[in-house]
Amino acid sequence: MMDLTDYIFRPGELPLDRIPPDGGMTAVFRRIGCIGDSLASGEFESEEVLGQKHYHDYYEYSWGQYLARMAGLEALNFSRGGMTAEAIIREYGDLWHMWDQEKLCQAYIIALGVNDLVGRRMPAGTLDQIDFEDWRNNGTDTFVSGYARILLRLQSLQPKGKFFLVTMPRNTDAADDIRRISETQAELMRGFADRLPNTYVIDLMQYGPDYNNDFRKRFFLGGHMNPMGYLLTARMFGAYIDYYIRREPGRFAEAGFIGTPYHNLHTEEV
Repeated sequence: MMDLTDYIFRPGELPLDRIPPDGGMTAVFRRIGCIGDSLASGEFESEEVLGQKHYHDYYEYSWGQYLARMAGLEALNFSRGGMTAEAIIREYGDLWHMWDQEKLCQAYIIALGVNDLVGRRMPAGTLDQIDFEDWRNNGTDTFVSGYARILLRLQSLQPKGKFFLVTMPRNTDAADDIRRISETQAELMRGFADRLPNTYVIDLMQYGPDYNNDFRKRFFLGGHMNPMGYLLTARMFGAYIDYYIRREPGRFAEAGFIGTPYHNLHTEEV
């Protein structure tokens, strides 16, 4: 008799306890949108003899494209180096046609915050200031308001879609202010998931590895990841989504109907 152990959620299992090399149940999605900055774009740093650095988005090395090859799905990169929530709202969302019907995805992985909060030192804001009923009423004066505008607009366009929000990772070797910013961003992501349907957190802060100096020696190339780092990230993201699907299969049973008018009245929670 076949052993279903690897396909069924185990009591007490934590995210990332199991890392399926093929992304596991993530493959139930045929198209995933990957929204983010340089770390979502496979960015590598080159350096000249005199120390001048250059930055290159190699999308084929991005975690989204690694995940696509792993799980046999299509991944759309809505990302580039230096990206912020405000830039997506003001320019790049339109340039990428991210809001167009033909570009909508069954699921989205959203990894934003580093350039907004660390690079530009934007005020984080709070969830209390968010209008969850109408995305248009959220501005760009704080990180959370811009993030909410993107997330809520996509949810209005793809109401049955699944949304996975990535926290900034834990780094015990980072400066105190960076650790505080990372913890704030993680709390905001968890808050969105608590308030919104079909919204989940890929919580690298709580369950991911420590992105300390030893980790960075292995998986980074300067301030950005090396090929092994992007591959590891894809494995973690696939494992995290697989964890959610196996934990609550009833919530994902109609993944094939996302973006269609169809549903099944007999779908049951497990």
